[in-house]
Amino acid sequence: MTSQLNEMPADLVELFPDSGARRRTLTVPLPPGRTVRGDEGAGERPVLWVSEGPAPAGLWSRLHAAHHDSGLWPLLLDSLPGDPSRPWDQGELWPRAGCSAAEHEVERLLADWWASYTDTDDENDALAPAERLAVTAPYGRDWPGLAPAAPPRMAPQQHAQHWAEQLSQAQPTMRLGLVAAARGSDALAAVGWQGAVNYTDDTSELAAVLRSWEERFGVRVIGVGFAELYLSVAAPPKDLAEALPIAAEHFAFCPDNIWQGQRPCTLSAYADRLVDAPTWAFWWD
Repeated sequence: MTSQLNEMPADLVELFPDSGARRRTLTVPLPPGRTVRGDEGAGERPVLWVSEGPAPAGLWSRLHAAHHDSGLWPLLLDSLPGDPSRPWDQGELWPRAGCSAAEHEVERLLADWWASYTDTDDENDALAPAERLAVTAPYGRDWPGLAPAAPPRMAPQQHAQHWAEQLSQAQPTMRLGLVAAARGSDALAAVGWQGAVNYTDDTSELAAVLRSWEERFGVRVIGVGFAELYLSVAAPPKDLAEALPIAAEHFAFCPDNIWQGQRPCTLSAYADRLVDAPTWAFWWD
């Protein structure tokens, strides 16, 4: 049974690391759900509230609008194909105490990842050096630097609410998650999401990049799966020239988007698909 809430319920208060959460309010009714604790030394405090069933229509938007008062960031949650209990119900989450997105320099992170993924000296690489460099043309191994910021075409929060509802309709089995976080980028680090663990086991590194995209491109985190990430983008590139350096950042952040994405698997082809795109999606193998 859905309950009408004025003060923060006790189970949601537990999501916050400080007692100030008791002064927060949540007036949005929630469906049945429960809190989830992380695995392996993550502590006794739960890190996520997750609904029992699919997210009701419009609920993400109402919770997002109430975020200032509640301090709870909503997420649409997908699961591992064939196993709806993973990762959320099984607590496959590893929040790391003391790790913060603010500790990372975004350009250095992306440049280091770029250098690693464009390395042509790996003897086990299935691609020849020339083929490897062709994937990231016109840059090759040369990191192009951060893409410049762009003005949002509409208010990022309104844009996020619209596209969260579109995502919920397109994937109607997605459940609702709530995380105590000041912004969507921090939500991934707060829960210790492990979708990109084959590339980095420090989610605060991902959060640092997402923070930068929030500020430069009006990005908002709207959903997350077992190894997928869904973002709304209020300031997408308007042409290929703007899209190419953003595509380079995407490659450094998630090379599988290019390596295992739509063919042809090149940075230029991927950049062309970013032009005017209102959402970005990522998937790590």
